[in-house]
Amino acid sequence: MGRDVASVTISGEDRRRYRDKVRRCLDVLARMLGESQFDFERPHIGLEIELNLIDELGDPLMRNADVLKAIADPAWATELGQFNLEINIPPRELGGEGTGALETEVRDQLEHAEARAGEVGGELVMIGVLPTLRRSDIGEETLSSNARYKMLNDQIFRARGEEMHIAIDGPEPLRMHTDTILPEAACTSVQFHLQVSPDQFGAYWNAAQAVAGAQVAMAANSPFLFGHRLWHETRITLFEQATDTRPAELKSQGVRPRVWFGERWITSVFDLFEENTRYFPSLLPLCDDEDPLTVLDEGGIPELGELTLHNGTIYRWNRPIYAVVKGRPHLRIENRVLPAGPSVADVVANGAFYYGVVRMLAEQDRPVWSRMSFNTAEENLHRAARDGIDATLYWPGVGEVPAAELILRKLLPLAHEGLDRWGVDPARRDRLLGIVERRCVTGRTGSAWQIDTVEAIEESTAAPRHEALRLMTRRYVENMRTNAPVHEW
Repeated sequence: MGRDVASVTISGEDRRRYRDKVRRCLDVLARMLGESQFDFERPHIGLEIELNLIDELGDPLMRNADVLKAIADPAWATELGQFNLEINIPPRELGGEGTGALETEVRDQLEHAEARAGEVGGELVMIGVLPTLRRSDIGEETLSSNARYKMLNDQIFRARGEEMHIAIDGPEPLRMHTDTILPEAACTSVQFHLQVSPDQFGAYWNAAQAVAGAQVAMAANSPFLFGHRLWHETRITLFEQATDTRPAELKSQGVRPRVWFGERWITSVFDLFEENTRYFPSLLPLCDDEDPLTVLDEGGIPELGELTLHNGTIYRWNRPIYAVVKGRPHLRIENRVLPAGPSVADVVANGAFYYGVVRMLAEQDRPVWSRMSFNTAEENLHRAARDGIDATLYWPGVGEVPAAELILRKLLPLAHEGLDRWGVDPARRDRLLGIVERRCVTGRTGSAWQIDTVEAIEESTAAPRHEALRLMTRRYVENMRTNAPVHEW
């Protein structure tokens, strides 16, 4: 979840002081890494899921504040748009008893929230991009009532100095201009967290980057935006464009985008935080009272508030996280490439695949990133976002290969062994990875189901596009509630 901020006026002095504090935090982090102060006795995982609110027709419902009040649970929070919510599932050991209860816990949470949303005429849907969103739904007036989002919007457009141009190719290309970051609210994702020791962080982050394309190919769930059929995972390119602080001149000069795959394999988590400090100006230059060096010198654990706030405004697809939990600092990777949905079973299966594969890739004697260029890993991500399960991806040792074949022949066996190493129960492992396998065999991703269903509705009823999207969304929600994986829909 993003850190809340108070509404304030930002001065030049605020920016200078914030920059100094970020650099001071970076120096303290370097010292902490050298002194091996990080907690890593039992690795934990975490899960965040972003959802959309809809009304009885399937259109977006702008009442997240009312729904949150009805839910009355601190695990739930607002997201950017008034039709967005987010749930943060408590962390647990990977492979322990808590992992087995994850699917049931998420379902119970969603059922409770769904009942409370019903009290105000709403329903919840886990989907990468809400298909029934219209351009009229993304004005600044539909920002959630949180000062963080208003400040982000103002600072991004202050940096750009002009409207954003969003251009997405596909079967029905989209071209539009916007003077708000609200198109980003169309992107609802699932975020998998993995606690990692400092000495292994580089290997695990590289592994997560390498497998990102395959993840997106087998889990694509965002084919429609503003009535247009676009990429199988339109969310990827939309998010990259909707938060871009760079006008055309800065793009041509090679200035890095805020939504960023990165540009190189790393050796340490410090590489990522140092890049953040070197390449990106502040968007939320707010300082707290902590002197991190004094805290560390006195034997305490600093929060590094400015460094973590700055990190939260740089949207890497695999983001480094520093946090202090129960007085102990730890590091984790936040994997952000996947859309929400379609069912809880699908979400947990996607997590099992990810955790299993990255474990094996990170521990290989001859790592995959020594045999594949970083640019190729990024190209895999965008190929997968465009074409979904039909994408052709590159993998060392096999070359260009269909995504489904790569997953079935190379990555699923790794996932099985990786989950074994994590200590996941074999029956649970087989069920979850079986969902991924059947999705690849059938070609039935969330995106493929949405496209096929809309085409069938339009052909059989001659319904206009928006009505077809409403009908498809209603069917989607009905299927989602059964918890049947999407390959069975």
